[in-house]
Amino acid sequence: MAKMLTGRAVQALRPKTERYEVMDHGPGFVRGLGVRVSPDSGKVFVLIKRLQKGGNPVRLTLGDYPALSLTAARTVAIEWSGLIARGIDPREERKRIEEERKLIEVRRQANSFAAVAERFFASHRFKAQRCGHVVVRIVRKELLPTLGPRSITEIASSDIKEIIRRTVNRGKLRYAHSVLDCATAVFNYAVDDEEIIDTNPCKIKREKVIGPKQIRQHVLDDVALRVLWQACEKLGYPYGSFYRLVLLTGVRRDEAARATWRELDLDGKLWRIPAERFKSNAEHIVPLSDDAVAVLRAVPRFTSDYVFVGRVGAVNSFPKAKARLEREMLAILREANPAAELESFVVHDLRRTCRTRLSALKVQDHVAEMVIGHGKKGLARVYNQHRFIDEMREALDRWALSLRAIVNPPSTDNVVALRPTA
Repeated sequence: MAKMLTGRAVQALRPKTERYEVMDHGPGFVRGLGVRVSPDSGKVFVLIKRLQKGGNPVRLTLGDYPALSLTAARTVAIEWSGLIARGIDPREERKRIEEERKLIEVRRQANSFAAVAERFFASHRFKAQRCGHVVVRIVRKELLPTLGPRSITEIASSDIKEIIRRTVNRGKLRYAHSVLDCATAVFNYAVDDEEIIDTNPCKIKREKVIGPKQIRQHVLDDVALRVLWQACEKLGYPYGSFYRLVLLTGVRRDEAARATWRELDLDGKLWRIPAERFKSNAEHIVPLSDDAVAVLRAVPRFTSDYVFVGRVGAVNSFPKAKARLEREMLAILREANPAAELESFVVHDLRRTCRTRLSALKVQDHVAEMVIGHGKKGLARVYNQHRFIDEMREALDRWALSLRAIVNPPSTDNVVALRPTA
């Protein structure tokens, strides 16, 4: 019995001046399998078979050694011999499988989370979102690094939970809710618009993964308002002016950040926020107090139409600006009391402070609600089309006058000395 051809024997084969072949032999051999050794192309496994009964033998290339081992070559040779016995040319079958594999890969890439997200960003569904730029930023920063190359059909609820848990572990609970909301929006698009998947993997019990959303109730007191106003002076343009305008008008952060000069009529003291930038998808008119106009007139004008210009487009470095603002505020507090501490706040608290102070100034609730853009509800939204511009102007003028008295007290040597020590 001939000695079995082994992997070591194949490795030991050396090229000669002429090409030669060594056929598989010994126990476990595959009939027709051989190793072709050439001076120029090295070692190649071949299968010598008749593709048709009575036809001439054909050498079918299985693959190069050592990329294809002897054991693997025998497996392929057995598979191909079976195809030939069924009248199938294994070369055509290999080509078909390769084309199918490429097609699957193309489809997988087309349905990757990154590709679906980009199509979502270009869709009419997305363009209807007021804060679309925030969604894009969160998706690209928090979701694409992990989910981007993966097919959206392969992503499970466990993958979403893992991303959310990482965000929670960073101590960003409210932000984790936003990340989940953005992921939900992309998958809803995949379910409803493209029908790639049947169910949204983001349908998880967020209270168990993140915890319930904490309702913020923080309102800045007089001392905090004075210190914030002074800190804005040190911050300067653009963020110092930005924070002051939010406080004076009660508008949302992104409504102020993306304000354009074409929306403003400083002579008429009006700010018209267009429907596409406003939460309720309707134009919002903000009467500007003299103090708000003064803030805007002090803003430098650039070639950009944005009022508050950042490095690229409108301002968007809110975490850094907020951290700097709080540092300036704490420094001012500690000039009067070295042990003083600053109660942390978010930009939205300025809007809540404005709304709360309007009530304290005896502004009617429906007017105060319209000032901050909550608008009319129920049938009044349909039938009562009065804009209450005069009433809102009076309310904001009252608030500006009150704020002016708070930040510029008539006789106080140290405006931060009123803060009680811990």
